Amino acid sequence: MRVSFVILSVLFFSVVANAQHENHQTPAANTAQSKSPRKTAMALVGKNHVHIDYGSPSVRGRNIWNGLVAYDQVWATGAHKATWVEFSSDVQIAGKTISKGKYGFFTIPGKEDWVLILSKDWDMHLADAYKVENDVVRVVVKPIVNKEITEALTYKVVRSSGDRGIIEMSWEYVTVALDFQNLK
Repeated sequence: MRVSFVILSVLFFSVVANAQHENHQTPAANTAQSKSPRKTAMALVGKNHVHIDYGSPSVRGRNIWNGLVAYDQVWATGAHKATWVEFSSDVQIAGKTISKGKYGFFTIPGKEDWVLILSKDWDMHLADAYKVENDVVRVVVKPIVNKEITEALTYKVVRSSGDRGIIEMSWEYVTVALDFQNLK
């Protein structure tokens, strides 16, 4: 009988401890994870594997442009950690050679134009440690205004032709695109 009690006690405390461990995160952490999950986008463009890692917040009825995301300020172009892009081969962007590797993808949204930035810094919280001197390339683009809403921030890697590709970011009614070409 004593052995049965010990076994039942061990099982009970094991279940309770496991339940507490599973719920160990604070409510704020659980909320942040469910509302802005980490996502990836990737594709082969020619022989170049392009991989993007980003936090994907949703609109949820909020004013996004020049509201949640300020105009004319550097944005991590996603939620929580900065968005990063990795190229498995060298590429050319706006006439500049970009070596294969991992880069932070930042933007400066504007009403008329956006600045798209690849930075040597890719591992940071939002744009907290962003430094302009670490920019590898900056490209000014016109945002595309969509008729349909993109509720959750979404990235795509699109092969446009042969060794050319596009990195697209869409959120709310806006899409911006960064063109690149693989180098041989």
